[in-house]
Amino acid sequence: MKQSDLKQKYPERDFPHLRFFIGDVRDKERLKRACEGVDVIIHAAAIKQVDTAEYNPTECIRTNIDGAENVIHGALDCGVKHVVACSPPKPGTGINDAILYTANYCGADTTANNIRGSKNIKFSVVRYGNVMGSRGSVIPFFMNKKSDGILPITHPEMTRFNISLQAGVDMVMYALEHHLGGEIFVPKIPSYRILDIAKAVDPECETPIVGIRPGEKLHEEMITDTDSLNTIDLGKYYAILPSVSFSCTEADYLVHHKAKKVSFGFKYNSGTNDQWETVDSLKDLIGKHFI
Repeated sequence: MKQSDLKQKYPERDFPHLRFFIGDVRDKERLKRACEGVDVIIHAAAIKQVDTAEYNPTECIRTNIDGAENVIHGALDCGVKHVVACSPPKPGTGINDAILYTANYCGADTTANNIRGSKNIKFSVVRYGNVMGSRGSVIPFFMNKKSDGILPITHPEMTRFNISLQAGVDMVMYALEHHLGGEIFVPKIPSYRILDIAKAVDPECETPIVGIRPGEKLHEEMITDTDSLNTIDLGKYYAILPSVSFSCTEADYLVHHKAKKVSFGFKYNSGTNDQWETVDSLKDLIGKHFI
């Protein structure tokens, strides 16, 4: 259905360079065919819900790990110049955050630079918070539930990073234009408290505490204190550099991005962030994007 809508919006007579493929990231040969004649790949195919991954581990591996490998080899074989993978916030250290989630999904795309040989190709990752209004996110859920007069809260202290769809697209475009290869780009964005979202949607609704779902985190962490050893500040974004790179040194990245290193022990967590959405600012955003 989405392809049908796009075909109507971008008809072949006006956009002859657009091709619409039915396929699956798990299908190596089909993916390779789709890569022919392509300069840029934005890799967004992944199973990102932890409980789904834990219940369907083999299927998750086939998409997140085997699929990422297929993207890498398709890009290498077809002369693609740039690959940027889209990753959610970093999995934590809990048992549910194992390889079934996204660690290997994004890791494969950054370490792929080490197997490119003499090919003129760069692989990088963008890591962002909740995209406002995306499928399965809390605001559309609350908007649908407010007519019941009840907005269920998983935990009163829960926080999330917040990024608009356009800001996410802008970061992908920034990465494509500026990456050296191997970076994980992280945006500087505000956080929100789940209870503030509920107040912004409808302050009259009841907010019963229902408990955290399996694999769900209290706060999102996009840069850990360990990551900070390899993290640089680009101004609008952070970039986590690869711990092992055979093509660029830390000095190369610093000069290229006109960046500086973050302080020792730095971490970027939605619960300790210094930028926050307020109830009023969330009301404005909800009015802009949902009403």
